[in-house]
Parts: sequence; C-alpha cells; structure tokens
Amino acid sequence: MGLTAGRRALFAAVCAVAVAGIYAAQPVLAQIRDDLGVPDAHLGWTVTAGQLGYLAGLALLVPLGDMVDRRKLMAGHLLLTAVGALLAATASRTWLLLVGLAVVGLFAVVVQTTVAYAAALSTPGERGRTLGVVTSGVVVGILGARVAAGALAAVWGWRSVYFALAAILVTLAGLVLRALPPDPRTDHTTYRQVLTSLGGLFRERSFVSRGLIAFFLFASFGTLWSGLALPLAAAPWHLSTAQIGLFGVAGLAGALGAARAGRWADAGFASPVTGGALVLLALSWLAIAQTSWSLWLVVIGVVVLDFAVQAVHVSNQHLLTTVHPDRTSSVVGGYMIFYSLGSALGATTTTTVFANAGWTGSSILGAAFAACALAVWAVNRRATPAPHPPLNNLGDLTRPADRTRADH
Repeated sequence: MGLTAGRRALFAAVCAVAVAGIYAAQPVLAQIRDDLGVPDAHLGWTVTAGQLGYLAGLALLVPLGDMVDRRKLMAGHLLLTAVGALLAATASRTWLLLVGLAVVGLFAVVVQTTVAYAAALSTPGERGRTLGVVTSGVVVGILGARVAAGALAAVWGWRSVYFALAAILVTLAGLVLRALPPDPRTDHTTYRQVLTSLGGLFRERSFVSRGLIAFFLFASFGTLWSGLALPLAAAPWHLSTAQIGLFGVAGLAGALGAARAGRWADAGFASPVTGGALVLLALSWLAIAQTSWSLWLVVIGVVVLDFAVQAVHVSNQHLLTTVHPDRTSSVVGGYMIFYSLGSALGATTTTTVFANAGWTGSSILGAAFAACALAVWAVNRRATPAPHPPLNNLGDLTRPADRTRADH
C-alpha cells in the first residue's frame, strides 16, 4: 500500500498544527509575562508544561496506536488538543495557563500516531520519503508557530493564538475522518502487551543510542527556541513579538532543506548523515551566539541548526521504523520520550542560564548538548539494530532489504 501526495500533505498538516500548540508560547513569552505576571526565571515553565504533558502522552497514549483504528484515534486526540488550547486562551491565572498547555501537550502526541500511521501505510521503498514529508510537517509546526504566533499576538494579543489553534484543530479532525482510510490491521493486541513491548525497546542498545541522540539533539534545539526571544527583545535590538516570530522563517528554510534526509536514509546513509548533521549542529552555535552585534549571523546559525536537527530526526525515525515495522506507534512513541525530555531540559535550562550568564551562556549550553549527541553517535555508530519480536506471533515483518538499510 502506498500513500498519495494529498494524504501525505494531510498527515504533515496534522503534525504541524498539533505540535504548534506546544511551541506557540515561545515568541509571546514577554506578553504572557506582562499579562499574568510571570517572573523571567520561570517563563521556561510555560513551554515545559506542554513538554511534560507530551511526555505523559508518549508513554500512555501513543501505544494505543498499535491497538485501535489510528484514524479515529487521530481525530479524537485533535479534538482534545483543541480543548486544551481553549483552556489556555481563557486562562486568568498562571496555573490555569499551565494546565491548558499541559493538556495541549498530552494530546498533541497525535503527532506520533500520525507519523507511525504514515510509516505503516507506506511501502518499504517510499518509507523514508514519507517520513521526510510528514516529519517536515512537525518542523513546520514548531517553527511556523513562532511566525504565526508572533503576527497574531502583535495584532490581537497572545490569547488569539490559542483561539485560532483550537479552530484549526477541530477542522483537521473532520478532515482526518473524511480523507484517511480506516486502519487495515486485524490483530487484537492488548494494552498490556503494547506497554510490555515498549518497555522492551529500552533494553536494546541501538534504540537507546538513537534515543539519547534525540535527547541531546532536542535539548540543543530547545535551548535555542525557548531562549532566543529573550536576547532579541532586549538591548540593543528591542525586537517586537512579530519580528521575533520571523526568525522562525529562517529555521523553517533550514528544516525544509533537510527533508531530503528521508531519501538519503532510503539509500542506506542514515548513520553518516546523522554524524555529519551533528557536527553542523555544534558549529551552528558559533553563529547563534553573536546576538549582541549581528542578526545576520544568528539567522545563518538558525538555518544550519534546524537543517541539522531535521536531518538527524528523520534518519533516526527511518532506522527505527524499518527495524520495527509491525509496531511503529510504540517505537516512535518510545523514541519521542527522549525527544520530549530533551526539549523540556533545553526549555528550562536556557532561561535559567540566560538570567545568570546571558545569551553567551545559553549558547555554550546549546553547543554542549550538541557535543554530547555527537559523542553518543560516535560511540554507537557501529551498533546494528536487532529486529524486535513481533506481537501476537504475527511473524517477523521486517524484510531483509529493510534490515540491510537499517544497518547503515
């Protein structure tokens, strides 16, 4: 079974809008601070609340995708994400905002169900291409949220961002039910079996190594995007929320440029692409650190950083779903636990470090996370992923050609 271009686009749109809810607060932190009276050192929790909800959803909700019709699961999670967005939009106190954002994060794990379903519907020869397109939707959401949120907040205030998000989520839920095929699986896997399978992944060296790369990768990513608004809003630039949001365009250009990483992974180059991209990630911080005197260098650094992050992320997911084609929801959900923890770490530490050591300190932190990811890759680059025993004795669905590619 293959995927049409239209369905790939819908999968990508679901990912983009769902993940946008977690990151939309970043360019409007100053408005949230002024409206609700949140101290600068605590602003990072505005983003972390969504990440913690996301973490819980990865462990508890994503495995449901290996049990039930993923089309209906996607629609339900989109609607519940909209409920969280409405709660955030109407919050009168900080704790209510955090609860709303945690709910958004909890059900935004529809992204992983979507990625897993897209991978499952793809033929082996097009899996990397599909993951490249769909995962690009994730990055479009993460970065495009900054542009859209900055523009909306500049005109109607930060609350308008979440009202708009809720409306789009409801619309997408309807499109999913109308345009996507029902899940064709006929197995009867239990929730306990799925959770047991998920736990077993954490005993595999190759899975853990790719997860640790994702942990440090997105810690570096979170360090940039959860903290960049602070130096840009301060002297000497004093940029507005709309202007800060435009930096997402630079990141978007870099991320979309890395969509080809899926084709490279199909050709068997997942490991070398990962290593090269991690080197670029570390080097990008040399330019990003120059906020005090050159915005153009910052833009270049942002483009390179987001290119590197997307290339590694697609390569990781391609490798893992190729080795575990019969449980894509569990393997993607387990892998993304590392992503969520890393993003939360970057979001909380960058604001704290900035308050004490300025943007130079945050840049050193981001580069250090990138160096850690590169070290994990270097130590484990020869580790070969082992096929995971399928659930319900369905047989090993991993094709020999897929294993050969994954070994790279």
